[in-house]
Amino acid sequence: MTAIQTIDVSKTFVNHKALDKVSIEVGEQNIFGLLGPNGAGKTTLIRIINMISAKEEGEVLFYGHPIQREDIGSIGYLPEERGLYKKMKVGEQALYLARLKGLSKSEATKKLKVWFEKFEITSWWNKKVEELSKGMQQKVQFIVTVMHNPKLLIFDEPFSGFDPINVNLLKDEILRLRNEGATIIFSTHNMASVEELCDHIALINNSKMILSGEIHDIKQRFKSNVFEIVYHSPKELLMDTTTFEVIHSESKNSEHIAKIRLKDNISSNALLKQLLPQVEVVSFREILPSVNDIFIQEVNKK
Repeated sequence: MTAIQTIDVSKTFVNHKALDKVSIEVGEQNIFGLLGPNGAGKTTLIRIINMISAKEEGEVLFYGHPIQREDIGSIGYLPEERGLYKKMKVGEQALYLARLKGLSKSEATKKLKVWFEKFEITSWWNKKVEELSKGMQQKVQFIVTVMHNPKLLIFDEPFSGFDPINVNLLKDEILRLRNEGATIIFSTHNMASVEELCDHIALINNSKMILSGEIHDIKQRFKSNVFEIVYHSPKELLMDTTTFEVIHSESKNSEHIAKIRLKDNISSNALLKQLLPQVEVVSFREILPSVNDIFIQEVNKK
């Protein structure tokens, strides 16, 4: 089932086209990476989904129906610009925000206790927000975003300000939330996290959708038929240059590593057939482009 869908959504600010007929479709219980350079339109689309900004054209469907104000209670949104009140105490503020999400005081207190213990921040309850580091504040913001168990979670740069240990803590929680039924839209510039967490991605550039699909399918689409071979002597490979191109080679101790491009739809079996009479193959793998490589390639297209 589709959790959230935008159909030809457009938005203009003064003379700037922020979104130009952008369509995305996020399947239920998926982690969906919303990618793009600064100013591409990602945050505008997120704000439209949250009904913070109004669209000019197009539709936003939430579980198959046009999104309405009452649906917002089923969405948890962690914006890039955090919004905690710095003079309030942490526990007091968390309770207040939980009540805004429809939880009773007793239910909110019970859930917050569990989350504060999990994140090892119980001692912060009576501290003012301004006394906390940026990373500590973001832990609190993450908790109040997810604690009411929303069907849809939207995280905009959720790892900003976190050290590697806390990044892993949040990644584990995001995966757990997905496994327990949540659908997640995840916007970040950290492409390694996209590779690790996301099922599908969409890339927006200059207000337009330029790429979308499952990560595996997109990598297959952008592959360049390059294989990495690790082998034992001899150092030099004798290759048929009409069908194969050695684009890189190096030696590490007793092993040699070569990257070979296949030409004209030649199969990987044909490459192995050339190699096996010459060398002892230790490993053989196709090199697929990373999400970061694809991002840079597509954004830099003229």
